[in-house]
Parts: sequence; C-alpha cells; structure tokens
Amino acid sequence: MEEPRPEPAVLVTSASKKVPLIRSLTEAAARSGRPLRIVAADSDDTCIARHFADEFWKMPRLEELTAGQLLEKCRELGVLAIVPTRDGELSFFARHRSELEAAGISVMVPDEEAVNRCTDKLLFYEYLASRGFPVIPTFRTADEVPADALVVKERYGAGARKMALNVSREQAKAHASALEHPIFQPFVTGDETSADLYVTRSGRCKGVVLRRREKVVDGESQITSTYRDERLERLCMDLARELKLYGHAVAQWIVDGEGRYHLVECNPRVGGASRLSWQAGLRSLDWFLAEALGKDADAIPFRRAESEMRMVRYPEDRFMGVQPESAAGRPASVSLNRRNVPDG
Repeated sequence: MEEPRPEPAVLVTSASKKVPLIRSLTEAAARSGRPLRIVAADSDDTCIARHFADEFWKMPRLEELTAGQLLEKCRELGVLAIVPTRDGELSFFARHRSELEAAGISVMVPDEEAVNRCTDKLLFYEYLASRGFPVIPTFRTADEVPADALVVKERYGAGARKMALNVSREQAKAHASALEHPIFQPFVTGDETSADLYVTRSGRCKGVVLRRREKVVDGESQITSTYRDERLERLCMDLARELKLYGHAVAQWIVDGEGRYHLVECNPRVGGASRLSWQAGLRSLDWFLAEALGKDADAIPFRRAESEMRMVRYPEDRFMGVQPESAAGRPASVSLNRRNVPDG
C-alpha cells in the first residue's frame, strides 16, 4: 500500500541560526489556508534552526550538489517552495530556478542576471549609475576614488565581511592586499537605512518599508526602527523595477546630513532584521506562499502599520527534554514539533 504523501513543505536553506525567519514562515504557513511543513536545511547538522522547524535536512555543500540531486530531495520532502537565505547560494538557485519551477517548486530568488547585478558591486554601480540612480561610486583602484576617506570591500558577496571603513588611501591599498577582489569607494557619512520590499511574479512591487539601522553588528541590524519617507520609498520601487527583482529584497542606503540618498547595495533575499518590516505590514512571506500555492498575491493587500515600530534583537534560550544516550554515545534531543512544544 502506497504511503500517504506528506504535507507540502517550505525549504529554508542555509538555515543556520535564523530562528526568527523559521518562526515567521511558520506563522505565514498557518495563514496560508493549507497545511505546510517548514524544513530547515543546512550543511551543519548541529545548527540552531533545526530545533524550531518541523524537519531538518543536512544539505550537502552547493559545490557537491547537482540540480538533479536537489530535485530528487525536494520530491522526497514534498517541497513546493524554497527560501534561500545566504548571498553565496543565490546564484545557484537563480541558475536552476527554471528547472525547479518546471517541477512545481517556487524559489524566492530573481533570475541569474538580476542576482549577478546585485552581488557584483562594481557591476551594480556601473549598471545603476548609467540609469541615473544615486549609487555610491565604485572603483577598481584606490587612486581613482575622488575622496580622502575610503571604503574597501570585496567585490563579490556580503559587503560587511573584511571591509575597511574610513581609511586613508594608503591604508586602503594595504587592506586591499588581503582581499581577493577588492573594490574602493568614497566614505559617506549619514544615517544608515534598510529598505525592505517585495516584488510579485508579475513584477509589481507590493510595498516598501524603511528602517533606520540604529545598532549594527557584523552588517546586521540589532536595533532598528521603521519610518516614512515617500520619496525614498518611490525610489526603491523604481530600483526594484530597474533591477528586475522578484521576491523579498533589502536595499541599503545612507541618507547624508543634507538629506541626499546614497545607495550602498541591494540584497535579493530576506535580511536578518526584515521581520520588523513584516510586522509593519510588508507581508512578504504570505505573498510568496500565496503565489507558490497558485493564488493571487494581490488578494492579500499591503496595509502599512500607522504607528512606527522598533525591533531589538537578542539571544534567547530554549529548553527541551532529551532521550537516553543514542548509539553515538550522546543524549539525543526529543523531537520538536512546533504545534505541541512551547518555547522555553
């Protein structure tokens, strides 16, 4: 007798310790009108997020995973949607998006060309500057930068890693010697702003929520507050159209003392502090799941919260029972299910 198929699943890759995302997806799944399982995937089988999802998949590293193997595992798990969360995996999923969609699996990532424009900081500058966007000038060499204070960062991938801020030209050159593909920018002072947005399959930007980055650690906001600036919100919508984004994206801006906007980067994925924007009415996960289930995302309106909100991120503990020692000689955690195990 054939075993019944499991409830459809949403796969979160590079789940790591992204517990707020797992929780938000769990909440969105409960609103979707269809039973859905949340599957956390990571190459580290001790990752924190596995304890907050319905299931866990120890996912091979991308260089060891073919599209065929991924499709086979998705069929086994009953996956109907994938949420990539790490810069380094966006190109992989963009490259195989058409194969996955042909198998009925939605992936929250734009096409490969759009991903390349966002993850290559020099290309990002050249493409958008030629179209009139106020993007921070970016150069291959320190001598090209028309400023005394410089920023040095890797051309590809997450901008906060190995970055040097507000350094002299000579310091910038010295720092660049330790980078693989350094690029150079003028150092711009001002308030840091993140703009969360969502673009539907039809290319329509459903909405934008702006957040001031009040405390930043390793490139992620730990304290952040929403605010309104209709001109910047419209500019973000124009940016989404120009980059041909799809799904959730986060644009990073600096607003200087004279109120001028300076675009730093745009990440075509959910951000570490995007949950504040979801609480403020940007229902990215609901819209994504609706489209994955064949529904119209426009049936779920964007209603921005009237009052501004602040989010403070902090570590938290969870307690669980353990079974007797496993065959490996160590206690095994009791299987967790979000429906019947309370948070500690």
